[in-house]
Amino acid sequence: MVLKILRVSDVVGMKIFTDSGDYLGMVEEANVVGNKVDSWRVKIARDSNLSALLSGARGLIIPHQYVKAISEVLIISRSAIPVREEMKEAGEATLLE
Repeated sequence: MVLKILRVSDVVGMKIFTDSGDYLGMVEEANVVGNKVDSWRVKIARDSNLSALLSGARGLIIPHQYVKAISEVLIISRSAIPVREEMKEAGEATLLE
């Protein structure tokens, strides 16, 4: 198996899908803490099936722990997508309005 190493700049602009196949949007930037990627800032696509679930938010910050794979696209766990009511309690992902 050959490990392909990507630069953070290669991931910016990449499309993001959930592990259930839903299109979410594109990576806007990486939030780096120390020498590691802590989270990803995502611009939610208007044509995304998940945009209605997120109540019109324009962006979302996804903790890196929810990233399942990065190759041609970035795949995240579906559980990383919060619902407005869950946002107040969990505090895991952050909506950007």
